[in-house]
Amino acid sequence: MSKIIRTEPGPILSRAVEYHGFVYLPGVVAKDTGKDIKGQTAEVLEQIDALLEHHGTDKTRLLTATIWVKHIKDRAELNEVWTPWLPKDGAPVRACVQAELASPEALVEIMVTACK
Repeated sequence: MSKIIRTEPGPILSRAVEYHGFVYLPGVVAKDTGKDIKGQTAEVLEQIDALLEHHGTDKTRLLTATIWVKHIKDRAELNEVWTPWLPKDGAPVRACVQAELASPEALVEIMVTACK
């Protein structure tokens, strides 16, 4: 039986789950929700980089991304941060939708899956 590795498991979610060479991240939001959409997106991507690195992989190995934004009008500004962050020719499959986020101050939440 393959081992499941849970990073910082809590009563509701883990910070990451690794199984069979795949790394699953939960929806990641900015800690500083006082920032604008670009600032929050940059902070979220930094957290994603750190979590992937912790599991021995990186954004060049992204498979999927789901992005929730509070206001769909912010999608273009989000992409101004997202696009340069991606490796050349390495974009994952992605969905980006408007949603009511759990924290009213959060403007973006991103969830990714990567392989090792």
